[in-house]
Amino acid sequence: MQIIASILTAIVLIEHVYILWMEMFAWETVGKKVFGKSLSPELFKPTKALAANQGLYNGFLAAGLVWSFLIDNAEWAINVRLFFLGCVIVAGLYGAITASKKIFFVQALPAILAFIMVFITK
Repeated sequence: MQIIASILTAIVLIEHVYILWMEMFAWETVGKKVFGKSLSPELFKPTKALAANQGLYNGFLAAGLVWSFLIDNAEWAINVRLFFLGCVIVAGLYGAITASKKIFFVQALPAILAFIMVFITK
């Protein structure tokens, strides 16, 4: 079970590294492909700095999850992991409510599954 919890957490981590990259460095190319249906094409250039800011925040979430893998004390590692997965869940739920329901399935649901698995293997 602990291996599954670690794999699910790693998936959430990798997803947030991808989001960081897309929003900070590929907003006008990959970002346009991902969000092109919900944003008009002319909005990508003027929103580049806003997307980069969002990407940075996603990077902090990924960094927290990386940190949780590097902590030697098992209790602290789990607590840090649960905290950052909780942050991802809140961000995903907020995004699903305010921006797109798809964010729930892409961002919140994987974090919820990881959170549950980490919590029950505690």
